[in-house]
Amino acid sequence: MQKFGLGLLLLLFTVSFSSFAQTDTRLRNFNLKNSVAIQGYDPVAYFTQHKAIKGMKQFAVNAEGVIYYCSSEANKALLVRNYKMYEPQYGGWCAYAMGYTGEKVEIDPETYKILDGKLYLFYHTWTNNTLPKWNANEKELKTKADKSWTAIFK
Repeated sequence: MQKFGLGLLLLLFTVSFSSFAQTDTRLRNFNLKNSVAIQGYDPVAYFTQHKAIKGMKQFAVNAEGVIYYCSSEANKALLVRNYKMYEPQYGGWCAYAMGYTGEKVEIDPETYKILDGKLYLFYHTWTNNTLPKWNANEKELKTKADKSWTAIFK
């Protein structure tokens, strides 16, 4: 009986440590400001309302240490149910830059694309919009971005 208790304790420690390590990796590698992702924009709205909508602190969701702000209680419920479905690819960094140089580059939350049910965000200023560049060579850039993100997010 004592072995069972020790085994259970060891299992709980391993699961807790693994969960902590995952949270730490996310916090180190995701594009966050004060643990908040997508500059406070609602990740669910990109899918349900087909536009970038600023979220509110009152509808915050903690997804393994990463905080997302939703714009409504309904969107919060969807995010809580399956946050991985709504999370931006590459930790919320610019998809084009991740594919082109493998670097973490800031984004404009209003410049995005939904591709195969996944959210991709892009850098955009008045002089440079990376979304058209991504669209021009999407397949190759996505393949490279996937590899770059896998190397970063260990």
